[in-house]
Amino acid sequence: MYESGTNDVKNPGLIFFFFLCFLIVSRPLLSRQLLSGLDVLDAERCQRLKGKRVALITNAAGVSSTGEDGYKVFLRHGLDLKYLMAPEHGFRAVVKAGDSVEDETLAGDLKVYSLYGAARKPDVQLLKNTVDVLVFDLQDVGVRCYTYISTMRYAMEACQEAGVSFMVLDRMNPLAPLPAEGFMLDPEKSSFVGMVPVPFIHSMTVGEIACFLKKRYYQELDLKVVAMNGYDSRRFADEYSSAQFISPSPNIRDLQTVLVYPATVFLEATNVSEGRGTLLPFRQFGAPFINAGFLKDELDAHRLPGVSFKEVQFTPSSSKFAGLQCGGVQLNVTDRMVFEPFRTGVAIMLTLKKLYPELFDLHSRGDFLDKLAGTSLFRRMVESDLTLEEILAASRLQVHAFEQANPDRFLYK
Repeated sequence: MYESGTNDVKNPGLIFFFFLCFLIVSRPLLSRQLLSGLDVLDAERCQRLKGKRVALITNAAGVSSTGEDGYKVFLRHGLDLKYLMAPEHGFRAVVKAGDSVEDETLAGDLKVYSLYGAARKPDVQLLKNTVDVLVFDLQDVGVRCYTYISTMRYAMEACQEAGVSFMVLDRMNPLAPLPAEGFMLDPEKSSFVGMVPVPFIHSMTVGEIACFLKKRYYQELDLKVVAMNGYDSRRFADEYSSAQFISPSPNIRDLQTVLVYPATVFLEATNVSEGRGTLLPFRQFGAPFINAGFLKDELDAHRLPGVSFKEVQFTPSSSKFAGLQCGGVQLNVTDRMVFEPFRTGVAIMLTLKKLYPELFDLHSRGDFLDKLAGTSLFRRMVESDLTLEEILAASRLQVHAFEQANPDRFLYK
């Protein structure tokens, strides 16, 4: 029992009772399992695809919860799988960013057509003549400039033109618990690193984005989404008992990298290394002209929530400054529930501009920076020395307008 006006507990048995209730209630949450769209299809013995000619867009991360490749799941259930298609980085997800991907053939005679070579859109005539349904199963990372959702948009467009069905095997968004952030896509800056008009950090799954695209652009497309079972958009990837992280591209190696990727990816368009060619791509950044101590102190002054910075020296083995020692910082997410990647990314850009106004180059690849951000407004605001809060306020207005216009964009809420 509790006495009025005090927090002292007088009945130890009551403590045990509440503790037992907590365990009973929390245990299902702690052990929650997640079945991807591929797992759901597998459990149904792929009945939705039986009797149809099928092609599959996938890569090495497109596996079941048991680790079986998606295409092998299809073959095990006897589907008429005609061929595969692979996005940027190739089927094995090892090709460097931006490098052309070649067609290949897997063991036996299963052809893998590249969607990041001479063409990035599936061949309409090939689809029309060979398949009834094109299946999409790629792991996205929740950021607009990550090119897999661009591949999906091209695929949807090709399927509508070919009169072929399109099926998405949905997968989690590893950044889903974080709110949408960043600028919206300016149509004039649309490119393969920004083809889908959603916020820079969009909080949506690939299945949700597919439904959004159908409603907006591809009303005639026969779209089917195989929804996940057990997905909770309030959870990060490692909060499921069946969680496993398989790298969807060479430099996205773990969940920590996924978290900071939207904060440091803008550096790709500058003369500061984003950590490629090191053991911590996107988790550290620097350049030969940077004083690590000064940089850390300036970033610390922003008091950014949920992240800390550590002075580092690193020498990339490839990419920018290969073989040269760089001073910089490493990002460590200390509380991912309050971490704001876009705020952090803006602070990084402003800090580099402040410390190295003559050395930090926003101009040479300014068009690419605009494409990554989805707008030239971001770069122009940084160049004009606007404050962090002014830039964030401008981006929030755009996100709010998007959210108000698309209240039905989620499938799982």
